[in-house]
Amino acid sequence: MIPGGGQPNMQQLLQQAQKMQQDLARAQEELANTEVDGQAGGGLVKATVTGSGELRALRIDPKAVDPEDTETLADLVVAAVQAANENAQTLQQQKLGPLTQGLGGGGIPGLPF
Repeated sequence: MIPGGGQPNMQQLLQQAQKMQQDLARAQEELANTEVDGQAGGGLVKATVTGSGELRALRIDPKAVDPEDTETLADLVVAAVQAANENAQTLQQQKLGPLTQGLGGGGIPGLPF
């Protein structure tokens, strides 16, 4: 009979968990320091967010400003920020996906997640 009933080595599991935690923290830090853009109106409005979704900049081309139609400008701003956030989510999936995939599919043998 195998000592421990064939269960994985606890020390080994802890080391794997620590490494995964470090990799995840490193990826999250990279996301926070990476900027992605989104635009609307053919580039009239551009938004820049971090990979973690923090709005960093908003650029509005003067051609987009019509004092008689601020509603369209507001729509363009919302659309640009949404596009930037979608790009940030894609980046998050690229950076964090491989690290978190194992959590749902038994990335660490013997653990239930």
